[in-house]
Amino acid sequence: MFIDKAKIYVKGGDGGDGLVAFRREKYVPEGGPAGGDGGHGGDVIFRVDEGLRTLVDFRYQKHFKAQRGEKGRNKSRHGANADDMIVRVPPGTIVVDDDTQEVIADLTRHGQEVVIAKGGRGGRGNTRFATANNTAPSIAENGEEGQERWVILELKVMADVGLVGFPSVGKSTLLSVVSGAQPKIGAYHFTTLTPNLGVVDVGDGRSFVMADLPGLIEGAHEGVGLGHEFLRHVERTRLIIHVVDMGATEGRDPFDDWVKINEELKLYNAKLEERPQIIAANKMDIPEAQKLLEQFKERLTEIGLDIPVYPISAVSRAGVQELMYKAMDLLEAIPEAPVVEEVTELEERKVYRLETEEDEFTVRRDNDVFIIESPGIEKLVKRTNFSTHESVMRFARILRKKGIDKALRDRGAKDGQTIRIGDFEFEFVEQE
Repeated sequence: MFIDKAKIYVKGGDGGDGLVAFRREKYVPEGGPAGGDGGHGGDVIFRVDEGLRTLVDFRYQKHFKAQRGEKGRNKSRHGANADDMIVRVPPGTIVVDDDTQEVIADLTRHGQEVVIAKGGRGGRGNTRFATANNTAPSIAENGEEGQERWVILELKVMADVGLVGFPSVGKSTLLSVVSGAQPKIGAYHFTTLTPNLGVVDVGDGRSFVMADLPGLIEGAHEGVGLGHEFLRHVERTRLIIHVVDMGATEGRDPFDDWVKINEELKLYNAKLEERPQIIAANKMDIPEAQKLLEQFKERLTEIGLDIPVYPISAVSRAGVQELMYKAMDLLEAIPEAPVVEEVTELEERKVYRLETEEDEFTVRRDNDVFIIESPGIEKLVKRTNFSTHESVMRFARILRKKGIDKALRDRGAKDGQTIRIGDFEFEFVEQE
């Protein structure tokens, strides 16, 4: 089953909590703090595996969560860091953040890796908070939460050559005779509903990957027919073989077919107009094909285009070998990297966000509740263990040093009023 789009949830592992512990041994009075740090949570990493050709695995598993780090241990021992979660994806996968529509990664090379959801940092144990003034602190931090997000995976088939053309012009037949692929072939439109890949052995020790892509019709750039389900895959190909029904078996003009398909490619992504192209004049075994081929070449000359045209018959295999030789020669002159990496649609989706300093904060009032907004302060709240008095006092000191107490008073906060930071609520208490 070919799946080329999926939406999944990823979450990095939470960091382990730090530990409050003290050294207690015979003959070691006042041994001091001995609580270790928590381990870091695992990252969710996408790795390209060239053995995969589809996103079908993500149809059945949609949630990927890395393990959390272990808690800190006594004797100042560090909790174990969690292993990263490796998620294998096929080459040609684009990862898009579902909330911001930002392109996170474009994965094309075998073994390429990218961190999609970062694991949380482990909390510090009380050993870290020992000072000359406080030699036995009862303070330890909670582990940070791992990053979580919904992402959209879009697969674009990675092939050297893509076969394009109207439905039923012979693309699947051509692929079947030049490779070991066995695409579905039928005398009706849209026989091919998903891309088919095949390795073409040219015969002189050279080979390349060819993709039979679903048939196009007019208006495909707007989603008509298979629309974007097809056009998405054209962009990864380094060379286009444009298959034309030169026998006009369905009553259409071959040259008009060629013009319409090229227009659809251009309207979807203007850069595709510059992609190297070969015209495969198929069905030359039909009597009328030779005359139509001459007219086709004349009209190409009239518009000043010098595009190689190879007359072939995929059924009888006449001219097919020469076409494959030409395709191989052109591929050797084209850079191996995909010619078009960016997609017009995805370029429009890119979002650039201004990163705010973590020390910055704003205070706003909602009736009798004062709301503090700051990524840094919200992270501090989550890392603070409010079950111990020392941790609470440390939290209060940090807020005071950041100027939050003064900002609350300036906004009119009074003793006993509610202060909200993220999901947590506190009571404002004036120091006497």
